Amino acid sequence: MAEFNSKDTAAFKGVWVFCEQREGVIMSISYQLLSEGRKLANDLGVELCGVVLGSNVKEEYIKALGGYGADKVYYCDHELLKDYTTDGYTKVICDLVEANKPEIVLIGATNIGRDLGPRCAARLHTGLTADCTHLDVDVAKYKEFLKTTSTIDVDNTAFEENTNLKMTRPAFGGHLMATIICPRFRPQMSTVRPGVMATQPFDEAGAAKTVVEKVPVTLSKEDIHVEILEIKKAAKKLVDLIGADVVVSVGRGISKDPEKGIALAQDLANALGGVVGSSRACVDAGWIDASHQVGQTGKTVHPRIYVALGISGAIQHKAGMQDSECIIAVNKNADAPIFEVASYGIVGDLYKVAPMLTEAVKALKASK
Repeated sequence: MAEFNSKDTAAFKGVWVFCEQREGVIMSISYQLLSEGRKLANDLGVELCGVVLGSNVKEEYIKALGGYGADKVYYCDHELLKDYTTDGYTKVICDLVEANKPEIVLIGATNIGRDLGPRCAARLHTGLTADCTHLDVDVAKYKEFLKTTSTIDVDNTAFEENTNLKMTRPAFGGHLMATIICPRFRPQMSTVRPGVMATQPFDEAGAAKTVVEKVPVTLSKEDIHVEILEIKKAAKKLVDLIGADVVVSVGRGISKDPEKGIALAQDLANALGGVVGSSRACVDAGWIDASHQVGQTGKTVHPRIYVALGISGAIQHKAGMQDSECIIAVNKNADAPIFEVASYGIVGDLYKVAPMLTEAVKALKASK
């Protein structure tokens, strides 16, 4: 095998997605990344490959990755890969990358991905952009993205034509968006936030024709410098913003009585069969837990219905919810930016409007 040289950019080809599994079950972020990776691979005219590390992962789970876009899946099956360890996973992935030379590697920004990505990038002598919210290789598509998300005069700005991966992420606490490229080294690596990329519909035909390559793994206990003695699980009630069909969020507008404002949002969410979200202002003020935060520095959501109660609509918040199918905004300020993305806008006091919405929903349900 030729010596690995991360500076030899011409030698690298293909898009890879690290498909995270836990206890043999593929995590949903893997399907999101494959769906996005499919677009990048199509733009580049290259193959999209999934990479699964584990032990005795069911074949149907691996084949199913093709239903979300993968042309091929590299399956690394070894008893020492059953549970995640930084040393073990890093060695196996880096060995695989050095042997096959993909030009792009995408990893979910999960607890595992945030640990694994930097370690692999350092060992491969390449760059990594963390917590990305948008990816492009095509310059024309990137310019269209900028037209809707930035204040740049795109039509009068010169852009270099290239196929470098343009990795966009929040910077300075979410107050700015930065696009980063890695032009001199390969692979180009990125961790991507769960829930940011939309999952494409499952394709049975794609799953059926997926090529699964079982990779021989060279790994011993001496390669792993930690020993897992026990895995303890703790049950904690968490809000599932990413998977919710309806999200009712509160903002700074609940400041005069935060407890009541959150209770009104919860009543409306219960009536609609949804969950409660919030803007960063509410989290920073200590009114609600950070797990409820929607926005660039929180979670990105794509619900069928998004209700914004007392949220002004700062760009950082809109970036996390503007792709919702239907947005209903309630704000006392008729000029609030949230109305720019709202499907329906109500100018009024959320403490009066929210109970009316709740009662209307309940009445409609009762009539049916």
